[in-house]
Amino acid sequence: MALIPILVDVFQDPIFSMIAVLSAFGIGLSQGVILGRAILLRFPRLQNHVKTVSVSMFVIFLINAILSVPRFASPEKIDLSTVSASGPAEVVSALFLIFGMNTGFLTVLAISVTVMTFVLLKFTNLSGIVKSFVFFFSVLLLIFTAISRFTDLTPSTFEVLLYFLYQLGITIGILAGSIRKIKPKKLDFK
Repeated sequence: MALIPILVDVFQDPIFSMIAVLSAFGIGLSQGVILGRAILLRFPRLQNHVKTVSVSMFVIFLINAILSVPRFASPEKIDLSTVSASGPAEVVSALFLIFGMNTGFLTVLAISVTVMTFVLLKFTNLSGIVKSFVFFFSVLLLIFTAISRFTDLTPSTFEVLLYFLYQLGITIGILAGSIRKIKPKKLDFK
């Protein structure tokens, strides 16, 4: 069953499928370029080691993409009625279960990259529309992930493909956005 059952029939049409595939990759690519450039603008000293920084971020986001797709494809279902929190240890255990941190180091790494993206949004100097663009699609993805974890709905194969292309787009965009130094703006004394 799909996360968005209404669109299942729409995506049977090859034209809409192609538009969805290109849109998912394009949105991810745009988001990655925006984040890569924003990181270099916010932390100008990183430009001294731009190739090392860009390759490192590419590897980190690639690992995130590879680890996130299986979790998105077959999420661990959570039934909130069975979660009890009578003591502090059970509260921590319930939080680990809800945030998916009870499944190992690699999952925690993938979650950390997602959290790092939100932190970067806070500390970078993005303008209103660009920040809204990145924030909107990040929150939308978070909502889809929550739907898949807290309901009986699971993503279809096509939705998993769109998610993978989105993550791949972010990964390539981070590399493209941070691979070159940002030249300071020239002052015009006319």
